Amino acid sequence: MVKFPFKPAFAPAALALALSLAASAGHAADAGHAAEVDPRIGTGGDGHTFPGATVPFGMIQLSPDTAMPDFKHAYKWAAGYQYGDTSLLGFSHTHFSGSGHSDLGDVLVMPVAGEPKLDPGDPAQPGSGYRSRFSHDSEKVEAGYYAVTLSDYQVRAELTAGRRVGWHRYSFPAGQPAHLLLDLRPSIYDYPGKVLWSSLRVHPDGAVTGCRQTRGWAPGRELCFAMRFSQPLAARHLYDRETDVAYKGFKGPGHQPEDRDAQQGRAIVGVFDFGQLKQPLQVKVAISPVSEANALANLDTDGKGWDFDARRAEARAAWDQALSVVDIDAPKTERTSFYTSLYHAMLSPTLSMDVNGDYRGPDNAVHRAQGFEFHSTWSLWDVYRAQQPLMVLLQPQRSVDFVRSLIAAREASPFGILPVWAYQGLETWCMIGYHAVPVIADAYVKGIRGFDAKAGLDAMVASATYAPYGGLGEYMQRGYVPIDKEPEGASKTLEYAYDDWTIAQMAKAMGRGDVAATFAKRAGNWRNAYDAKTGFMRARKTDGAFREPFNPDVAGYGSDYTEGNAWQYSWYVPQDVAGLIAAMGGDQAFVGKLDSVFDAKVDPKQFAHVEDITGLIGWYAHGNEPSHHLAYLYDYAGAPWQTQKRLKQIMDSQYAPRPDGLAGNDDLGQMSAWYVFTALGFYPVAPGSDEYAIGRPFVAKATLHLHDGKRFTVSAAPFDDAHPYVGEVTLNGKPLDRVFLRHGEILAGGELHFRMQAQPNRNWGQAAEARPASMSAYAR
Repeated sequence: MVKFPFKPAFAPAALALALSLAASAGHAADAGHAAEVDPRIGTGGDGHTFPGATVPFGMIQLSPDTAMPDFKHAYKWAAGYQYGDTSLLGFSHTHFSGSGHSDLGDVLVMPVAGEPKLDPGDPAQPGSGYRSRFSHDSEKVEAGYYAVTLSDYQVRAELTAGRRVGWHRYSFPAGQPAHLLLDLRPSIYDYPGKVLWSSLRVHPDGAVTGCRQTRGWAPGRELCFAMRFSQPLAARHLYDRETDVAYKGFKGPGHQPEDRDAQQGRAIVGVFDFGQLKQPLQVKVAISPVSEANALANLDTDGKGWDFDARRAEARAAWDQALSVVDIDAPKTERTSFYTSLYHAMLSPTLSMDVNGDYRGPDNAVHRAQGFEFHSTWSLWDVYRAQQPLMVLLQPQRSVDFVRSLIAAREASPFGILPVWAYQGLETWCMIGYHAVPVIADAYVKGIRGFDAKAGLDAMVASATYAPYGGLGEYMQRGYVPIDKEPEGASKTLEYAYDDWTIAQMAKAMGRGDVAATFAKRAGNWRNAYDAKTGFMRARKTDGAFREPFNPDVAGYGSDYTEGNAWQYSWYVPQDVAGLIAAMGGDQAFVGKLDSVFDAKVDPKQFAHVEDITGLIGWYAHGNEPSHHLAYLYDYAGAPWQTQKRLKQIMDSQYAPRPDGLAGNDDLGQMSAWYVFTALGFYPVAPGSDEYAIGRPFVAKATLHLHDGKRFTVSAAPFDDAHPYVGEVTLNGKPLDRVFLRHGEILAGGELHFRMQAQPNRNWGQAAEARPASMSAYAR
């Protein structure tokens, strides 16, 4: 996923992985589920995940970077690491997981044995800079831990993480002087002048602090850090590479032997010398979005002592606890895929608050949280669909903090609206819609409390009525976004209408009938995008006419749609699928057209100019979010057996436990959350409703350990490829004649059992009342 207010200059790149590693972690009865996670999944191809060390929703993502290319070539390296690369630039402390755009890569460090070089060098010319070659054979990748041997230095690097602190342990070869290089220049999605200013300071007690300000995806972002070493400094050299001035006695062309404790500029590099070490060098680093003083406080509060192995064990325990919410019965490869998906779904939004409660808001000012932990990193166009609903189900206490963070961000917004795509508190304005709205509505409708519901609803209404944003003024006036006034008008009309429906749902649950009526009416605006003549959703012009010429195959920037075409977007009415079915001519016509999406013969090269449209099955593009609910729509047309068929097609072809095992960007856990829900047998087609559309399970048994101690079990038998269809479903032993499950039924505990069979059951789910609810029919 990535959508900008401007046309990106990325050049699509193709990388075929020559190696595919099998899942490394087996299941042991006495081990936690962290042992079954393989963070390498998604590090190849277009998954854009990182392999390094982090903890659930942690502030630190300490991970290796193989490249930080310029903005024209950054797409493949959105997480800093590509599995096909053969050299490492170093280890930085902040990364996105699976995003369609790149930034971060802050506080890059590199251990160096021997004479240090000050610039990264060319990966095609080993020894030309400080980067080092490595082999995947030397990597050890686990949840909360990463290790690798740097071949050019023979340094064994180990990384682990806490919530605010990254921990390093470097074992240097005997007889070689040990150095740690700190480079404040590199940044993922780099370009000239991105670093506006940076500073570096060595304190009398040996601590190192600094800050840097960048004009990247979030303009004017400032991040500070604090660093301590387990060994005393023998010397330190602080450089401004922009002016080529060195301090503390480095003798080289153009360098001055001047000694300083601090350096400022736009190209700052520090080299810290430790002499020949008899034991590993440990380094601990904390970050802060606020100040050096706060970074030091974070370090000294969360980073006590020097017991690396204990910190590694704590990170492992944090993952074991987080992943223990679900136990599954499945073979090893499926367990790896499942628990890695659950792991990826629990990386964001990330903690973005210091130990004293300080955080930076979208106004770029410092605020202090009271009674909650502020989180940011919101890929809201993606995560509202499944990742946040999964947290509502499995991590309800965290959902309280997430919702409160969204409301707090709105209160600090100069525009008075909720975040669109934010990280470290700052807004990027990436993608379309106001999809913080369904995150809040879904949490409230499903019983999440502990936040100010009135403030939440006020924030939702404010976001939906902010006329300057994305053609909203025209939308409120006309009931659609005119394409001659605003790009991608069809997609915006449809997404706004869905968001409006979720406002109506929350308002109704709160007893706010006036607000509910207003936004329920707006939720019907999807009809203004539907062209009965062609059977597709299209963009209208100001005069009400559909834009011509029209080709449903066309996608990309400048079209009627956001990261998609008419085949992919004409199904985006999750709030009123029954209404869409009627508009398309009834069940049979609807199913036939939906079949034509999956069965079409499509050349993937058609989407070469739109990087995010990947994972094609016909026109269906699992590698991008607008398609994610399509397979479940058969449930709404009385053909749930078709949902079961399509889900198996997707699960078999779009996920695998290897580095290139994700069909597209994981988008901060959305693609992984889709996998988890689908493996469990149900999916939230319309977040903001308390219903899940039923598919079919992809594990023989799964037990959800719910927040209040209850258990909900999903089971299937016979469970094998010879029995891919659902014959009967029972809930707590009683036949379930409907193809949806209520959230409250899960929370009550019990068992959902699927009797599987070889042939489709074409009778189950036929009745209107058996289908999931829609806005214009079978309302419940």
